[in-house]
Amino acid sequence: MQHDDFIGQVQARARLDSRGAAESATRASLETLAERIPPPLAEKLAAQLPREIGEHLLRVAYAPDLPATGVRMSREEFFGRVAERSGADMPKAVHEARCVVEVTDEATVGGLADKVRTSLDDDLAEVLFAGSSGPAGN
Repeated sequence: MQHDDFIGQVQARARLDSRGAAESATRASLETLAERIPPPLAEKLAAQLPREIGEHLLRVAYAPDLPATGVRMSREEFFGRVAERSGADMPKAVHEARCVVEVTDEATVGGLADKVRTSLDDDLAEVLFAGSSGPAGN
């Protein structure tokens, strides 16, 4: 999947009024996800995404001046961080993050999204991956 296709899918699914809003939702969601998952998993995920999008994961996963990654957080804390980064209210942040994860799931292969899902607490994974099925044959 190319960068423009990825952002276009996020914009359409999240019903955002601009590509800039889709870029912001993508950045906020993936940076927060990178705080939560182990760095090697973030690196594998980034490698399967368009370079500009994967950089959101890598910037956080390997940033020496940011808090540790792989940090356990409640779903409220996770979505609160997404909301803070994107400037959206909590319900909108949840919806946008779910759309970003859905597109990310479809853009990756090899069961990578399942590895991300299993690295999360059950309650967060349940909300974040609701409705995500990945590409056909995944």
